[in-house]
Amino acid sequence: MAQREKKTLIHKVFNTIVKYQLIETGDVLVLGVSGGPDSITMLDILLKIKQANQISFDFVVAHVNHMIREEAKEDEEYVKEYCMKNDIQFYGKSIDVQKIAYTNKISTEEAGRDVRYKFFDEVLQKIKGNKIAIAHNKNDRVETMIMNELRGCGIQGLKGIEPIRGKYIRPLIECERKEIEEYCKENHIEPRIDKTNFENVYTRNKIRNIMIPYVEQEFNPNFIETMNRLSDLVVEQEEYIQKQVEKVYQEIVLEEKKEYVILDLKKFNEQEKVIKSNIILYTITRLFHTTKGIEKIHIEDIIKLCTNNIGNKFLMPNKNLKVFIKNREIKISKEV
Repeated sequence: MAQREKKTLIHKVFNTIVKYQLIETGDVLVLGVSGGPDSITMLDILLKIKQANQISFDFVVAHVNHMIREEAKEDEEYVKEYCMKNDIQFYGKSIDVQKIAYTNKISTEEAGRDVRYKFFDEVLQKIKGNKIAIAHNKNDRVETMIMNELRGCGIQGLKGIEPIRGKYIRPLIECERKEIEEYCKENHIEPRIDKTNFENVYTRNKIRNIMIPYVEQEFNPNFIETMNRLSDLVVEQEEYIQKQVEKVYQEIVLEEKKEYVILDLKKFNEQEKVIKSNIILYTITRLFHTTKGIEKIHIEDIIKLCTNNIGNKFLMPNKNLKVFIKNREIKISKEV
């Protein structure tokens, strides 16, 4: 029975890798491993796939000690020991996340995420790698979807966590948390348990420990699977819209530089609102490689500015971005 379960999850992860082309021949990965059930399962399965020569790739492990919990040093030693036993290169870093959170006036959760991804990037450059593997699973995806909707992120927020985004890949994204826990049990893996995951202080923990179990018990025992199907549908629709947006962008762009983009105002105003909104986001992404800090109200204000078609008017949704209307053109530029 144990052997059958073991093969099942490895096969599932391998199929996810092939389906989304997460790992290809010659790839060199950084695996973000905390030592918890998700990340240690990802490490164990990717090691087995590599040993079986199913895909020719290489990887190293990166671990960040957040210096918050007393057991954090033991977590680090646990991951380091696994790597030593299996001849895997280990990179570790200790950093005072609470101090960073206080200094930057952000949440401990956000600070922790920032330092982890920054360190993973540093390791990636050091080893001349090309991808970073994160151990998000189906449950994480649903929790993110719910958090996004609570923040008012709209339809895009229902995409949740994607299997691949740029250099970041998520091999466990089609596995449920209960499957991962079962894999650890069947394979005699004793992962490190972060007790703060059970403290209902953070929004994600409340969603994970209170909201989702309640919905599963009272309304839909297959809630995680149902929400993941919804996410897949949204992704499909978003991909179609994105193709239309890219096509329209090429038709209305007049000039594109590193510092600014100029669009034809008349052609922009002829588009449906959904295309206008996505054109704005697409243009901002081309300039800044992100739309962080751009909210729905900013998009609405920019569309209204363009619709009014009054020359020499501008908006600054934030200190880095300026949208200027002049000579029947829309100039979206960086402010430095």
